[in-house]
Amino acid sequence: MTMLLAAAAVAAAPQPQDAALGRWKAETKNGIVEISRCGESICGRLISSDHLRTDPTLKDVKNSNPQLRSRPLKGMQILGGFKSNGKEWVDGTIYNADDGKTYSAKVTPVGANQLKVRGCVFVPLCKTQTWTRVR
Repeated sequence: MTMLLAAAAVAAAPQPQDAALGRWKAETKNGIVEISRCGESICGRLISSDHLRTDPTLKDVKNSNPQLRSRPLKGMQILGGFKSNGKEWVDGTIYNADDGKTYSAKVTPVGANQLKVRGCVFVPLCKTQTWTRVR
């Protein structure tokens, strides 16, 4: 009976790649990003930030593509294209609206309430932030 309960608990536990799903507070500008499933991958949309709370109509004015500069920042997809290796999400991209550039990225769940989000111009020129789950 104990083995059955243990097996059921393991089956009910979220898979490591699902640990990235939810709302997360970024380290900078109090950005809130909602990560959800996008087919076999994950994607993240910008839900809020200090700037968006001041002006919810902000546009993507620094985008390197002039045709995209009029799109709203609120709700914009900033994470995408990831592949799961069972422990983390790799080979994806992260968009930085502050400079209008897209970087290669990796998302690593650390426990139930933290993500390590790494963006790279190219390895080893990377920056890692710790995002905290928003309840």
